[in-house]
Amino acid sequence: MVEKRIRNMEEFATVSGISRPTLSKYFHDPGSVRATTRERIESALEQYDYRPNIFAINQNRKLTKTIGILVPYLSDPFFAEMVRLIERLCIDAGYWPVVFSAHGETELENNALATLESLRPAGALIAPLGRSSDFEVVERFTEEVPTVVFDSNLEVGKAFVGNDNVQSIGLIVDYLCRTGEPPCFFEMPPVNPNANRRRDTYVQSMERLGHQPQVVSVRGGDWDFERIGLDEGMRLISERALPSDTILCSNDRLAIGLIAAAYQKGLRVGHGPGCALRIAGHDDHPWAQFSCPPLTTVAQDYRAVAERSVEILFKLIDGEDLGEERQMHYFQGRLVLRASA
Repeated sequence: MVEKRIRNMEEFATVSGISRPTLSKYFHDPGSVRATTRERIESALEQYDYRPNIFAINQNRKLTKTIGILVPYLSDPFFAEMVRLIERLCIDAGYWPVVFSAHGETELENNALATLESLRPAGALIAPLGRSSDFEVVERFTEEVPTVVFDSNLEVGKAFVGNDNVQSIGLIVDYLCRTGEPPCFFEMPPVNPNANRRRDTYVQSMERLGHQPQVVSVRGGDWDFERIGLDEGMRLISERALPSDTILCSNDRLAIGLIAAAYQKGLRVGHGPGCALRIAGHDDHPWAQFSCPPLTTVAQDYRAVAERSVEILFKLIDGEDLGEERQMHYFQGRLVLRASA
């Protein structure tokens, strides 16, 4: 027994070290949590002499049919497509999605999470900013709201769903090395963990194939990827600073900007006679097939990522126990061959 009286569930969660969602599940149905977790809760109840307000618990359980969706930048074609798929899946299941964009800014991501939590959603699907996220804010949100993380693997929430960057980058590096000069890797300062993983996998893949990795890191640090690809591409071409005639870009948006730079500098992009450069990307975002020339890339499985994310979230909302370990779901990419490489 302790002297200080615990007044509410938040205080009990803090002193016991057990998350609020887990406590809520226990008080709704003790059999819904693991036996070891149930023992911890019941031991803490005895230690702190805490008896919850059952009426308040029941009121809190009257959640809306709202599903929150948060992405770093809604104008990014990749996230726009992911949101479109997720929205449709939620609507078809009888939920109403509410979409927030962080616009690439930490403060706006924090504000969006606070606003979303105030709506008392049934659950949330979030793609965090990543490197610039306020980890404690995001983590606290995921402890209060059933949450699945997609695309950017910040270590929060009960599950992550995304692309297998190791497989997809290895796939396109193998192709480019087989069919022409080994590629250099064109990147800007990383905005999320995917960029780091893609660069590291490029280096490992080149070394595995017996080639010297050549990473070209350019200036820029916001989400205006096409502009960065254009401006820095023109500079590198003018300075004859590209170490290879084959360039693998960290993402499609950088690659489209680089293709535009080559055009403005009078260089033909493609695979064949008269072509000065081969350019490839990653993601197969909705505009990749309409660049000139159309972009060779690796396609993420947008639909599979969206469907699995929503499937797991509905399990969390229904109170299904996913286990103590955070779930990790990766989907493989698919090589898409077009005229640029």
